[in-house]
Amino acid sequence: MKRRQFLHLASGAAAQPALSGIARGQSYPSRPITMIVPFAVGGGSDVVGRIMAEQMRETLGQRITVENVVGAAGSIGTGRVARAAPDGHTVGLGQWGTHVLNGAVYSLTYDVLNDFEPVSPPRLQPTAIRFTCQPRRPS
Repeated sequence: MKRRQFLHLASGAAAQPALSGIARGQSYPSRPITMIVPFAVGGGSDVVGRIMAEQMRETLGQRITVENVVGAAGSIGTGRVARAAPDGHTVGLGQWGTHVLNGAVYSLTYDVLNDFEPVSPPRLQPTAIRFTCQPRRPS
């Protein structure tokens, strides 16, 4: 890491506690969160989604409901996430198949590049990359 990058990061980290009290908005989450897993109950994606939901519940202090919406190689559940209100109370579990392969092969009702906003870093596994996303707010 270059010295200039380090100094920017360090100054931002030092200023963050002082500035965090200035802009206080509505507390998040204000209601339960729905996590949509576009695959069947009991599969690998479902297990990962439920583990993530439990960690989110402990961190946020709010109930997380996991909904398994199956069909069409995950595009039905992913489409439901794309159509949800972009308020952060609906998140979806995505993976390589739902956001890359389906977008390349099928004509979808949503845009896999522009309709989602990542909210967690990818988790690498031997067979998939999994991440959590929410609908993107209009600009």
